[in-house]
Amino acid sequence: MASRPLFRALIMGPPGSGKGTVSERIAKSFGLKQLSSGEVLRANIRGHTEVGSLAKSFIDKGKLVPDNVITRLILQELKNIDQYSWLLDGFPRTVPQAEELHKIYQLDTVIKLKVPFETIKERLTSRWIHPGSGRVYNTKFNPPAVTGIDDLTGEPLVQRDDDKPETVTLRLQAYEELTQPVLEYYRNRGILEVFSGTETNKIWPHVHAFLSKKLPVLC
Repeated sequence: MASRPLFRALIMGPPGSGKGTVSERIAKSFGLKQLSSGEVLRANIRGHTEVGSLAKSFIDKGKLVPDNVITRLILQELKNIDQYSWLLDGFPRTVPQAEELHKIYQLDTVIKLKVPFETIKERLTSRWIHPGSGRVYNTKFNPPAVTGIDDLTGEPLVQRDDDKPETVTLRLQAYEELTQPVLEYYRNRGILEVFSGTETNKIWPHVHAFLSKKLPVLC
């Protein structure tokens, strides 16, 4: 029996858009390997690899990791899962990165999650974490039993600087400016699919239905 052709996909969406949840569901339902650029970067920094150390040298100075460094890192990682269908998350973030990726891998589809900024802002600014474990709470839909206190340890919860209202607004604006050219790049290639909504559970069935036409469902 012939094996199915490999499927290459990218998911895009601002912080707080539900991208992580949708990515996990895609991977589970369709058997795609997930590759998060953020996780790859952190793993390489922790492992003190050559490219990880190079990336860290920029991060430590408060600078963005240059296109050529992050591209080298991700393409190196993609070689390790060459024989699988995969879903990229967090890369490419610039047109030069997209062009370098295209030289080696031609994407089948780019999934863009479009969630109103006000919805995202409300989600992120409602998020509190327990520093010791990384447990995440949301005052809107997953609150702790006691306000401001971790359920398991009784220790205080904190709000990350990234989740404070003024920072969230800047993050969302920066994301929009950075990724708009990338979205246009893929729109011009005819592979951009946009899924809009305010709730992940309502967006997901549309993403699932779209991918079901292209891939066999595993679960």
